[in-house]
Amino acid sequence: MPTDARIARIAEAEGKFEIVDQAIADPGPHEVLVEIVAVGVCHTDLAVRDGDLPTNFPVVLGHEGSGRIAKCGSHVTNLSEGDNVVLSYGSCGHCRPCQEGDPAYCNDFEALNFMNKRLGSEDPVFADGPNAAFFQQSSFATHAIAHERNVVKIEGDTDISLLGPLGCGIQTGAGAVLRTAAPPAGSNLLVCGVGSVGMSAIMAAKVAGCNTIIAIDMNEERLEMAKDLGATHSITVNEETDTAEKVREIVAEGVDFAIECSGNKHAARASWASLAKRGTLVVVGAPPSGTDYAFDANEQILSGRKIVGCVEGDSKVKQFIPELVRMYEQGRFPFDRLVKRYPFDKINEAVADLENGKVFKPILEMP
Repeated sequence: MPTDARIARIAEAEGKFEIVDQAIADPGPHEVLVEIVAVGVCHTDLAVRDGDLPTNFPVVLGHEGSGRIAKCGSHVTNLSEGDNVVLSYGSCGHCRPCQEGDPAYCNDFEALNFMNKRLGSEDPVFADGPNAAFFQQSSFATHAIAHERNVVKIEGDTDISLLGPLGCGIQTGAGAVLRTAAPPAGSNLLVCGVGSVGMSAIMAAKVAGCNTIIAIDMNEERLEMAKDLGATHSITVNEETDTAEKVREIVAEGVDFAIECSGNKHAARASWASLAKRGTLVVVGAPPSGTDYAFDANEQILSGRKIVGCVEGDSKVKQFIPELVRMYEQGRFPFDRLVKRYPFDKINEAVADLENGKVFKPILEMP
């Protein structure tokens, strides 16, 4: 029997979220129905809402859900009703990147995460719409259908309502450092843009044992918090700042790693120019589709610098998300300091606060 769900629907690009009630389908053979306890709001949700990243409207967004399994499909064997879970991104499991252990680079990533292609069934999640397989979860809702591949069981008694952002934004920043860059202890690293992704990268750099951790942003209050979370230095920038020069006042030869989280092409160029020879730029921040980043080819050749793209922190979610939970429980990864909670029906207020920089990571709590 279909389950009644309360959902936040968005009808068209640049629209407002509208709360409505609708019956949600039963899970397919390899899917689960999750009763959502809470869900993070991510800048990706806003970029999709605004038409800067693709989707097919009308749609239910939300891709940082956490909750409890209410029903399991007939072929699901490693999850059970009542399990506490975090939901993450979708991947097909069959293409070459998935088979080689890199599901974040799934050949079907756009269809499964942005274009609402339901992996576990060809039927719609809601018989009369809207589309609701965004990141294989569409978790701006009291109930969501997710595929067993993107459902992570959480053991222990850590507050499940806190953990949804580990499914995207937090794991992206942490993974960009711990998995993509993988800096050896004693390395020098900068993070450009200290929103929730950048703050997660700062905390991860401290965990990794980086010697010098430089936070770069336009917002001085955020930079103060970055220093509290592990940054050893901060640089306040504006359009006139020579960022690379400022970096070299701290580390004369430049940094070994730069994590670019802002999605701004000028910041990306500044991060590149701040690298030491053989340094690595990890590009994380997602600009509007069609944005070009320009780097001089001979400068790259002669410096041996590398540019690496990073999706979802290169995370293998069933291993990495529990690892982040353990680090949080040990007090080494206090991402809860980034969170502000809102009732689900205040979703438009939470979105406005995120856009205006009043909060790092809103979490919507279900009634």
